[in-house]
Amino acid sequence: MAFVRACGLSELEEDTPKRVELDGTPVSVVQTEGEVFAIHDICSHANVSLSEGEVEDCQIECWLHGSSFDLRTGKPSGLPATRPVPVYPVKIEGDDVLVSLTQES
Repeated sequence: MAFVRACGLSELEEDTPKRVELDGTPVSVVQTEGEVFAIHDICSHANVSLSEGEVEDCQIECWLHGSSFDLRTGKPSGLPATRPVPVYPVKIEGDDVLVSLTQES
């Protein structure tokens, strides 16, 4: 599994998504509840950036229609979204947040 640097850990603010692009793939990197997650940055319901939404209880909310997605699984927690979004493996090396575009789910 190949990991690439997404950003620095010091660049992340708690519960504030950071949009990055890795090999042409939009990814939202989120530090919350003591962990760092990487989730596909486009809502499965509408072509909207999830990194513009809010994070609460390990969920990221799409600002347009209010669907929330679990940062651990990518599964939506309510309508209007019905399809999950991909989540990606993350590892931390020093201050580097590394992400693999191989999907976990």
